[in-house]
Amino acid sequence: GVQLVESGGGSVQPGGSLRLSCAASGFDFNGYAMTWVRQAPGKGFEWVASINAGDWDTYYQDSVKGRFTISRDNARNTLYLQLNALKTEDTAMYYCAKDVGPFYSGGTAYRDASNRGQGTQVSVSS
Repeated sequence: GVQLVESGGGSVQPGGSLRLSCAASGFDFNGYAMTWVRQAPGKGFEWVASINAGDWDTYYQDSVKGRFTISRDNARNTLYLQLNALKTEDTAMYYCAKDVGPFYSGGTAYRDASNRGQGTQVSVSS
């Protein structure tokens, strides 16, 4: 089955940077768009960014545009999220998730736990 393992989270000060990774296995990584979502304490899932499978087109939530960069390495079956200029409101558990096909669907496949990993915590505070 689908296995997604996130890593790279941590505690940083505002303005700091982190690079999250997601190792994928159990499915054809090259054939699926991939997504990062986050969940702050006591809140629901929030879509952050997605990247297509073939053309690598990227899509971002407005609040992270210019600060976060999503990328993928199909040879390594790995998804990345570079987080720069972090803000306290970026504090959350970050999850990678598999979409339903090769192009960003704009849907909520990530709400199905079988499509996402266990998450990695990002904490931003001074």
